[in-house]
Amino acid sequence: MKSSPPLSLDELPPNRFHYRIAAFTSGGTFIDGYALGVLTIALAVIPSSFELTPLLEGLVGSAALIGLFVGGLFLGPVTDKIGRKKLYTVDLVVFLIASIAQFFVQDAIQLFIVRLVLGIAIGADYAVGPTYLAEFLPTKLRGPLLGSLAAIWRVGYLASVVVGYLMKDSGPDAWRWILLTSAVPSAAVLMLRMGAPESPRWLVQQGRYDEAEAIVTKFLSPQASVADLVAAHERNPVPRRSNLRVIGELFSRQWRGRTLFAGFFWIAQSTPQTAIFTFLPTLYVALGISGGFSHTLVQNGVLTLGGIAGMFVINRVGRRRLLIVTFWIMSVSVVALAILPAPSATIVVTCLLVYTLVESVAGNLQFVYPSELFPTAIRGAGVGMAAALSRIGAAFGTFMLPIVLAHLGVRAVMIGTVAFLVLGAVVSQLAAPETGEKHLQEAEAASSEADPLPDDSKV
Repeated sequence: MKSSPPLSLDELPPNRFHYRIAAFTSGGTFIDGYALGVLTIALAVIPSSFELTPLLEGLVGSAALIGLFVGGLFLGPVTDKIGRKKLYTVDLVVFLIASIAQFFVQDAIQLFIVRLVLGIAIGADYAVGPTYLAEFLPTKLRGPLLGSLAAIWRVGYLASVVVGYLMKDSGPDAWRWILLTSAVPSAAVLMLRMGAPESPRWLVQQGRYDEAEAIVTKFLSPQASVADLVAAHERNPVPRRSNLRVIGELFSRQWRGRTLFAGFFWIAQSTPQTAIFTFLPTLYVALGISGGFSHTLVQNGVLTLGGIAGMFVINRVGRRRLLIVTFWIMSVSVVALAILPAPSATIVVTCLLVYTLVESVAGNLQFVYPSELFPTAIRGAGVGMAAALSRIGAAFGTFMLPIVLAHLGVRAVMIGTVAFLVLGAVVSQLAAPETGEKHLQEAEAASSEADPLPDDSKV
């Protein structure tokens, strides 16, 4: 009887390990969302004695985003060099330490520094988490389970808002305890990730074929094999390169279009989203709506539901169509807040809820698209670069929002939001590729067309 040929990693049917590794990875995005969201309530209840001026408030609000830029930019190439497994756990150790340190800060500058370190750890997880998960998943699961990272990010964000809302009236130091709670999920996820295997795709790139085969057989399926990956690697071996050379390759003729697209669409989505949600209670008050905290809670609930819905539509609609259509819908949803001088409470709440729902569906692409655009040799660097580029806009928006709000008013904030979203729609229409039905191995094949960089070991 003729035996069946071995299955590639892209062709495997779903199994328990795929969902388990997705849970471990999404735990990281949960604490990423929690750490960013918990600041929303903490900033609103920090007492005046802490002397947070609009400038310092903007710095503290954007600190984690600046750190995320640094972590994504410099630690993405590191995970391509040393492997996925090490950074997959080390980043959470740093995260845990920084989460605890928030409780002990004495002034705004110290809080800024701690949040900066926290952001670097988040940036590392943004680079390694989606990369690691994508390299284990078959094609059919990639969209929903990579998209789940964004959905779980929103669950983390919502959980932080709920916790902060319940703790906000617990005394003058409530903000310290609110920030400290981020240490709890950090410790839990760190424990879950202990013992996670190395990525077999990365091992093949290092020529460690037997280790890769053993991991695939043990964790995925005895019928699976990395033979196709080995054959591709031997046809086109990847030379050793420094981190700077890897970053340089992202902007080579072969990959710069994808690098810039991945960063830009993420910028256009995250700049208004991060700025608005960091200061959402304050923004509601500026728009003339009382009960800012309760509206914030409802809106973050919608954010979570949209993220979950996005998991189910991403394969059906396709990456490109979903991105373009949602940009236009978000633009329309907030345009009334930009053009009406005094919108009613009903209009304000409805517009922001529609924006929130659609943004959360589209936001799933932030962890899906970059992971599918680059080959294994530079996937961590590519995902990290996309996350880093996105944080330039997000940090700028978060830093500027309280300042613009104080000097130019809420309409200026809304006009800027519409401008970002329209620009995102136009650029996506021109540049977005469709990657949904492709195997990751197709990116490996495309990499052979790139102009090779010099081998560092021969320089």
